[in-house]
Amino acid sequence: MMRRTDVIKQLTGTLKLSDYIVKFIMHLSKVGVIIALPNIIRMATSLYLEKKKKAKAVVMTPLPVTREQENKLRVSLKNITARELDIEYTIDPSFSAGILVRIGSTMYDTSIKGQLRLLKDELIKG
Repeated sequence: MMRRTDVIKQLTGTLKLSDYIVKFIMHLSKVGVIIALPNIIRMATSLYLEKKKKAKAVVMTPLPVTREQENKLRVSLKNITARELDIEYTIDPSFSAGILVRIGSTMYDTSIKGQLRLLKDELIKG
């Protein structure tokens, strides 16, 4: 039976993480908060991007994006956010048309599904 520290050492060795990061992960394990590691990584990434005046965008589309579309989208999002962007593309065939962009907690939804949801909300409001 492998101990947790042995598993962590094996994984961090395989991932070729620095000694500093390995010590940090071992400390999290020792104090019993290793389960918080995904949240720590998310917050550290957010702080790093904030400091570098960058942002991470997740773009959902129904079809693959062409290089030209990617360049236009990058320029448009940079104008909106005033930041350089790391863009991650996700293909979701359930979208019938349009795109959904998430930058931090802000969402830009031009999908038909999103537009219909907005229309429904407006009709309900009256």
